[in-house]
Amino acid sequence: MYDEIAVKVYKALGEPTRLQIVNKLANSPEMACNEIVDELDINSNSTLTHHLKLLIDCGLLVVKKEGTYRYYSLQRDVLEKYAPTLIPD
Repeated sequence: MYDEIAVKVYKALGEPTRLQIVNKLANSPEMACNEIVDELDINSNSTLTHHLKLLIDCGLLVVKKEGTYRYYSLQRDVLEKYAPTLIPD
């Protein structure tokens, strides 16, 4: 039987924008939505929200809420298990 988490992780990373989000977060302890939008030049907040939700659902990201801001960071143990080549040296 396939590892369901692995299937979700690889499916999430198979989309270029989500892969870019993970790459950006791999080099940063955490990022707010507006920082991700600026870094990746995403035109719509709803598009970003969709991508972030899928990355959270598969366990790659966690979100920390502070007031009206949300900060996203990688679950490095999940990334290390399923896609270790994405972790910077």
